[in-house]
Amino acid sequence: MPRLAIAFFCSGFAALLCQIVWQRMLGIFAGSDTISAALVVGAFLAGLGLGSIIGAKLADRLSPYHALLGFALAEAGVAVFALVSKLFLYDFLATDLAGVVDSPVAIFALCFAGLVLPTTLMGASLPLLARAVATSLDTVAERIGSLYGLNTLGAGLGALLGGWVLVGHLGFVGALGLAAGLDVLAAVLALTLLPGLSRIAPPPPARIATAEAEPFGSLRMWCLLVFLSGYIIVAMEIVWVRLMGQIGQYHAYLFPTVLGIFLLADGLGIAVASRMVRRMRDPRPAFFLTQAGGFALGAALILLLVWALPHWPLNQYVSADMQRLRDGGLVTTVLLTLFVVGPPSFLIGMTFPFVQRAVQQDLASVGARVGWVQLSNILGNAAGSILTGLVTFHLIGTAGTLRLLAALSLLLMLGWLWRAGRGRRPEMALAAACAVALVALPSNATLWSRLHAEQPGQTVAWSEDRSGIAFFRDENRPGAGPHGPFFIQGFSQGRIPFLPIHQFLGAVGPLLHPDPKAVLCIGIGSGGTPWAAGVSDRTKSVRAIELVGPVLTAHADIAGRYPGSPIAEMLGSPRWALEYGDGRRALARGDALYDVIQADAILPEGSHSGLLYSAEFLEQVRARLAPGGIYVQWGPSRRVVATFAAVFPHTLLLMPGSVLIGSNTPIPYDPARLAQRFAQPEVTAHLARGNRDFRDYAGMFAEPALAWAPGSRRPAVALTDVFPRDEFYLNNGVRHTQALRRPEDLLAED
Repeated sequence: MPRLAIAFFCSGFAALLCQIVWQRMLGIFAGSDTISAALVVGAFLAGLGLGSIIGAKLADRLSPYHALLGFALAEAGVAVFALVSKLFLYDFLATDLAGVVDSPVAIFALCFAGLVLPTTLMGASLPLLARAVATSLDTVAERIGSLYGLNTLGAGLGALLGGWVLVGHLGFVGALGLAAGLDVLAAVLALTLLPGLSRIAPPPPARIATAEAEPFGSLRMWCLLVFLSGYIIVAMEIVWVRLMGQIGQYHAYLFPTVLGIFLLADGLGIAVASRMVRRMRDPRPAFFLTQAGGFALGAALILLLVWALPHWPLNQYVSADMQRLRDGGLVTTVLLTLFVVGPPSFLIGMTFPFVQRAVQQDLASVGARVGWVQLSNILGNAAGSILTGLVTFHLIGTAGTLRLLAALSLLLMLGWLWRAGRGRRPEMALAAACAVALVALPSNATLWSRLHAEQPGQTVAWSEDRSGIAFFRDENRPGAGPHGPFFIQGFSQGRIPFLPIHQFLGAVGPLLHPDPKAVLCIGIGSGGTPWAAGVSDRTKSVRAIELVGPVLTAHADIAGRYPGSPIAEMLGSPRWALEYGDGRRALARGDALYDVIQADAILPEGSHSGLLYSAEFLEQVRARLAPGGIYVQWGPSRRVVATFAAVFPHTLLLMPGSVLIGSNTPIPYDPARLAQRFAQPEVTAHLARGNRDFRDYAGMFAEPALAWAPGSRRPAVALTDVFPRDEFYLNNGVRHTQALRRPEDLLAED
């Protein structure tokens, strides 16, 4: 058991490393929107489910020797795929098929094809291992629970160390190499145990048909209960990610933190409960108490968190108007995640050994019962992930999703009470707690207003759907029009009136280009960049694409309140086309060319920001520029500038605004003439409508520009799809561009 424990721990650690990397690679192919993300998760879980079925059918026909050999071969197979997965998942799907495949069915099929082999092997490993260690009915539930608990603990540590350390230091390919090494170690440890195992296959499993043989209920009943349990816990996990993402600002470390804490607490609960099951006469009360108790505690902690956020001391570190990416804000977010996610995950994790104690009543069918229970859990996980991410968030929001989970938890408890009798006080108390949660949880409007620090006298425009949350907090200044911060996914990078840098990013391209008929804006944000992109009367169309759909809904609300505002004009004018979608996929599809392409400003530390700063994305942009076309982007870090200059043959960095301009042809840059264009009355009037308090746009390029031409020495590419260093900013310190004075200063950048 000690060697198997180490092996299964390594297997869980490696599996989470692989999952983190594979999801990022497939996200580049499928897109960054939530529908595509759900397709990737569905494909991953479908493979695990297939492996569970195969394991359930196969394990009990094998001797312990051959079952453990099968486990070792499965781990070796996962290791091989980890080493070669980049060739298919990234080089072929994400690169060669970018923009070619658009049908959700085809996307799912290709993601499934890319993941089916390793995930099937992962799914089959637990039934095979269960068959190998099943020597006594008295210990089988404890052994399976202990091994699965260590596997889950390994997965949690893999999520935390992978997300916080390994991926940021090694990149995606290096992390996969480490995962392969751990899988090989697991296989070798298993192989060392083979000489001591029996090669005699067990007799065929007998059909269990009597109540005496299944004293705690049928396998089918427990599969249904495990399905519902799996649905609730994964739906809770997705709710935690959304809530903690708003509180801590979405960054590359947030999802691994939530997932890692969830898995570590879950694994610890499994380990503790595994010690209890041997002495347990009837595991059913323990299952229902821990299942409902986990949800009730989770709901109570969320309520406590939402109440406490506006108060001291939390408002000193995680206020909506503060940057929370570093220092006290980051530490506080991690501690809050531990507080909110850990205890309920621990309780719900305890259910796994209780289920094994209930269903393991025949040594001849151990593997099959482990496999079917695991399949039910995976199906519940898949339903919880897909239905929550795509349906309930979209239709009833985060608060509505929590109420739905409260109703499901209440129904589970009522079903148990109806079967076991109404005199069970602990179960009745937990049923009452679930009922209280059903009515006590706040509405979506109350929840998001509190998380975005709405104050008395302010009004808001907000929206939530499966793609995220947008929130505008209007300070209601008389005669000033809309005025306040605009939040997207917890970030307040934009404001109305528009920030000068956003308007400069939008206007500089059309004012530089001699004939900017067609403009593409990737990102809408608060609206400043697409508004300023219409500054030239030569521009016939401004197409703007936003990844977070509620941004458009919030803008429509603002336009309804302020019909004379720039936002209202953009929504009502045929010159502007504002649409929901993935800008990177939009570049990969079709063959339209643009005179000017712009990317709205986004912090390099934000989650998935690497997809807008990588060399591969910039190559996509180059391919969609019309002859003489130019691309405009913020250059917030030295790595961003270095990568940009390495891709575009003609590059300018306008200082002190840190704005990058790239083209395939020479850029017609004359600072004096550009300053005159910004000073023209029609330009001044257009930009003043976006922000009447700022006029010194020439000051954003008053310093000498840094320039790279085809003959210039080029810096090395610093940011790629498979190693977005700035996104992992704690591992790779982000150096900003203000101190740059010469192009040569970037030659030493990593």
